[in-house]
Parts: sequence; C-alpha cells; structure tokens
Amino acid sequence: MIRTAALGLLLGLAAIPAAAAELDPQTGFIIAPGWETVRNNCTACHSAKLVTQNSGSREHWLSLIRWMQEKQGLWAFDAQTEDTILSYLSTAYGPKTGARRPPLRMDQLPENPYRPSTESQ
Repeated sequence: MIRTAALGLLLGLAAIPAAAAELDPQTGFIIAPGWETVRNNCTACHSAKLVTQNSGSREHWLSLIRWMQEKQGLWAFDAQTEDTILSYLSTAYGPKTGARRPPLRMDQLPENPYRPSTESQ
C-alpha cells in the first residue's frame, strides 16, 4: 500500500509542468538568474503581474525602466543591477513570437487630435 502511494506521488509530481515548478509562489516570477533582483526592485512599487503579463526585448524593458525613472520616480540603478534586471527580463519575459502583430509605424496610425502638432512647437 505504501509503495502504491509513493508511486502515485512520484507519478503525480512528474505530471507537473516544469515551468510551474520553476515559478516563485509569492510573485509568479520565473526562477532564473536575476529573479530576486527583479523581485526586490520591481515589486517595491508595483505588482509582479505587471512584469509577468508583459514581454519584450532588452531594449523594450530598458525603455520601460527609463520611463519609470523619468515619470514615476524610480531610482537609478547601478550598472550591474540594471544589467541583471535587463538580462533576466529579456530572457525570462523576452519577445513572444507569433503572439502579436508588430506595432504600427507612426505613418500608419490614425490622426490624433490630442497630439500636439509639430508646427505649434
């Protein structure tokens, strides 16, 4: 009986997807090099869900960090911390292939009446 229960437990554990076993239960972050640095810096201001529901290249994540630093009061990172964060995000939450169409170019967007014209500046 104990052997049967142990075998059932082992088979049950083997059926758990590897990705699920590698998630931090508190944040949902993929456990990989740098995840703790991301947890300690990013979740100080916002939910981990803002990270896990997004994806992008290193440049995309860097642009988000710069936006948060310029507009949201995010502190400056030292070079090593920023590199760790960007490496983690671009690897664990890198661009998704085939998930979305590429963004439209500015000339493909409709006229925006709220956008200041370049002539008035």
